[in-house]
Amino acid sequence: MNNNITVIKNFIEAWSNLDAEELASYFSEDGIYYNMPAEPVQGKDQLKLFIGGFIANWTKTTWDTLNIIGEGDLVIAERLDRTEVGDIKVDLPCCGVFLMEEGKIKVWRDYFDMNTFTKPFSG
Repeated sequence: MNNNITVIKNFIEAWSNLDAEELASYFSEDGIYYNMPAEPVQGKDQLKLFIGGFIANWTKTTWDTLNIIGEGDLVIAERLDRTEVGDIKVDLPCCGVFLMEEGKIKVWRDYFDMNTFTKPFSG
């Protein structure tokens, strides 16, 4: 298994800590996080703020890696993100495409259906 796969496995597991600073540390200084239904965010400081805002009301999250493959600086991870916000639970199928640079995430494009995530919160 290449080192980039290990980094991404650790990154996926780290989400359960709900720590934006820890998660931002996986990115290069000019790293990009692109939730495909939204606009991309670039730069470690902006990523920390964005992730912090994104997870602010989460009470628990566990991301299950279903499949992961990597070659060179490319890693693709199919996941099921299980997130709780108080009593609301969301299981979100995702596929992340990671471009790595020197052991850090340079670009992360995450593909998922936004309605699957937002629908449980619409009451």
